[in-house]
Amino acid sequence: MWPYTTQEAEFLRAVPGPAGELAVRVLAMPADTNPHGNIFGGWIMSLMDSAGAISAGRRANSRVVTVAVTDMTFMAPVHVGDVVCCYTDITRAGTTSLSLHIETWALRGGNGQRFKVTSAEFTFVAVDDEGNPCPLDPLARA
Repeated sequence: MWPYTTQEAEFLRAVPGPAGELAVRVLAMPADTNPHGNIFGGWIMSLMDSAGAISAGRRANSRVVTVAVTDMTFMAPVHVGDVVCCYTDITRAGTTSLSLHIETWALRGGNGQRFKVTSAEFTFVAVDDEGNPCPLDPLARA
């Protein structure tokens, strides 16, 4: 990740924006397009999964695996050259699992108008070296 420029920061403060913590920010490239020339939805979902795994793994203090994704709706296309940003917000911490609300926003052309692309609920389970569910770090449930 890189810091926002002063101009970006001022723009982002003026626009109602995403909930949660910025976990991933990536430039959409031509290799990520679908047959219609827009960024492939599966690429965006994969990016969201990576962002969620980063946040959940840090909070769980262990390896995590994705067990569920719900409530995903795509609201706007992403184009080559857009900067795609995933924001994560942990909504629930159980004994072995964490649920996160993940929002994906894009900056048109890398520094233009910011708009919401999609959001979803992801659930991750903490696992040990053999892939078996294991208890979350007690501080993760706080």
